[in-house]
Order: sequence, then structure tokens, then C-alpha cells
Amino acid sequence: MIIMVNETTLSNGLRIVHSYKGDSQMVYVNLLYGVGARNESAEYTGIAHLLEHLMFEGTKSIPSFDEPLEKAGGENNAYTTNDVTCYYISLPKQNAELAFWLESDRMCNIAFGKEKVAVQKQVVIEEFKQTTLNKPYGDASHILRDMAYKKHPYRWSTIGRKISHISDVPTSVLRNFYRRFYAPDNAVLSVVGNISFEQVVEWSNKWFGDIPAMGFKQPLLPVEPRQVRMRRKTVYRDVPQNALYMGFHMGGRLGNDYYPCDVISDVLSNGYSGRLMQRLVKDKKLFTKIDAFISGCEDAGMFWIYSRVSPDVSVEEAEKAIWHELDLLKDELVPEDELEKVRNRFESEYTFRNIGGENFGNNLALACWRGNLDSHLREPELYRAVTAEGLRAAAKELFRRGNATVLYYLKK
Repeated sequence: MIIMVNETTLSNGLRIVHSYKGDSQMVYVNLLYGVGARNESAEYTGIAHLLEHLMFEGTKSIPSFDEPLEKAGGENNAYTTNDVTCYYISLPKQNAELAFWLESDRMCNIAFGKEKVAVQKQVVIEEFKQTTLNKPYGDASHILRDMAYKKHPYRWSTIGRKISHISDVPTSVLRNFYRRFYAPDNAVLSVVGNISFEQVVEWSNKWFGDIPAMGFKQPLLPVEPRQVRMRRKTVYRDVPQNALYMGFHMGGRLGNDYYPCDVISDVLSNGYSGRLMQRLVKDKKLFTKIDAFISGCEDAGMFWIYSRVSPDVSVEEAEKAIWHELDLLKDELVPEDELEKVRNRFESEYTFRNIGGENFGNNLALACWRGNLDSHLREPELYRAVTAEGLRAAAKELFRRGNATVLYYLKK
């Protein structure tokens, strides 16, 4: 599949990436900022996500962000990760300029009204309760992050570490965070759909061109030290069955081991045909569910295994069985037909992701922000280049005993 992509950068540092889709009647606009939970201080976590909520509260110029979009037949949403915050809008092509106006306005004009800040704080606090405090196994990822990371701010999730971090954060801290990170030279504007590159550049200059650059430089974050000893923890919770979690440090999104580790996760957990499901759930019935996946972080990330242990099986026996499967990947080459199945799946998923303008626009924004646009467009080739020998080499480093974080999450 040949994909044509155009790029340029405005004088204020705003990077623009564009792809024309003439068969669509829509235009998809993504505005990605290089800020996420990793840019927070340990004193106030969760504020990148809180700020995302506040960005929909309107400005002095545009009191209601959603109203003009709805009248124009548009939709919008956003997400925050540990690494980035992205806002996306879809509009009929004849109304596409509206997205440029709205996004340029809230890039620099958020008002931080007292009542609006209070309302969104409460919304995020309720989200924290629903996803972490009141949900079975909801705090597992928080415990795991804190076990796995000792220096890097990946040790907290985007929702934050504590409710008090959200409830007590001063508006001045939110305002300073916004002014520091919401700037054209820390953003990527991705536009995909039935719109020419010339029109995108014209409207970008019209609406964003006068916003001054901040001289932004991504702050240096602490590097997570190499883990050399296994970390273990046992907690007891009011849950229906025992759970076993395992994590292993790996490289970041641009690291040499990213693609091999991603392929390993699919070898182990490729739906019902993955090794863990076939051997440990179906055949041996040691687990009721099990999954392996990578965090996909920009900095050094994690390879996770999440599982629920069968009622009559000890967690120690379950862990031993997982280690056996991981050691096989270190000792034996993955057969070519098994590897080919995984490669084909990545290729089909890549094609599917790039069909829709919204997903493709988001992926282009991320790739442009990483400075890695060519690699994104060549991603199927990079997965196809992963060999059985490369997988075994990656597994030997990944599945070291000293690289493991193990959590027994047991029912009371």
C-alpha cells in the first residue's frame, strides 16, 4: 500500500503532516502535544489528564467548544498517555476550517475559571474511583508501575497516584503546566482526508501562525537503572480469584528491541492461537485468562503478562508454568510458520489501522512527533525483518530472572 505524506513546519515550530484521501468526504484533524504524565512532578500527578478535561471547557472567545462542532456535523475527543496528549476532530470537508480555528484558540486561550476547574477535578476524581478504587483488580497496574520503576516517572499512571493530587492541585500549577507545554513548538498538527496540502498550509498559517513559539525543549527525564534483581510482592484484595502479574523491562518505542519484543508478545498471546492460551489455558487449564503485551512507551517500556489463575491451582505452580514458556523462547527458535503467522497479522492490522482517516491521522501525528515518520510508513517491513534468531536474542535479555517484577494478587 502506497501512502503519500506531506510535511512542513511553520516559523513558530508547529509541525504539520498531511495525507490526502480523495475517496472520503471527511477531514480528520489531530493536534498532538508532546506532554503526558511523565512530565508531571511527583507532588501533583494526574494533571496532564486533568488539563485534557479542561481543554473542553471553552475559552473567553469560544465559551462552548462542542456547540460549533455539532452544528457543523463534527465530532471530537481526546486522550492522554504517559507520553503525549492528543485532541482529534472529524468534520465534513466543507467545514474543515472550523477545526483549525477551534484548536488554535484553545492552544493559547484556556481561561481556568474557578467553577470549571472544580467541576473537572470532581469528574477526574470519580474516574479515579471507578477505574482504581471500586473496580476489581483496579489498583494492580498502580502497584506494578511502582514496583517496576524506581526513577522514571512512568511509575505513575495517567490517572495519577492519589486522589489528593487532583483535589489539592492549585490552579496556578495547572496554568503553568499549560503555558509550558501547550505551545506550537511542542505540537504536531496532522490532517488527513479530502483536503489539499496547500489548503492545510494556508489555514495553518492563518490560524496558528501568529501564536508565538515558547522556545520549548523537552525536559530531561531520569533514566531508569537496569534491573538486576527480581522484585516480588503479594497483596490481598476482595476479588473473585487469584491473579498473577509479571513484568519485564524493555527498550522504548525507538529501541532496537521494540519490534522483536512486540512479536514475542504475539507469539505468546496471539488470541486463541497464542502459546499461553493454547498450552496454559486450554490444555493444562492452569489459568482462566492470560495475556501478554508491551506498554509501547516512548522511553524504556515494559513487557507485561496479566493472568487469572484457575481456582484449584496455586499461584506458585502457575508462575512456574509461565517461566517454562518464557525459557523455551530463550532456548529454542520459533518455527518459521508460527513466525510467519504473526508477521501476517501485523501486516493486516497495519493495513486496517491506516484505512480509517481518524486512526491514520493519529498514527501520523505520533510518528511525526517521534521524528520517525519513515519507520511508521515502513512498519510492515520492520516486522517482517524480525527473525527467529532475533527473537531468541531478545528473549534472552528480556526474560532474565533479574529483570522480572512479579505480583501475586490474591483473594482474601
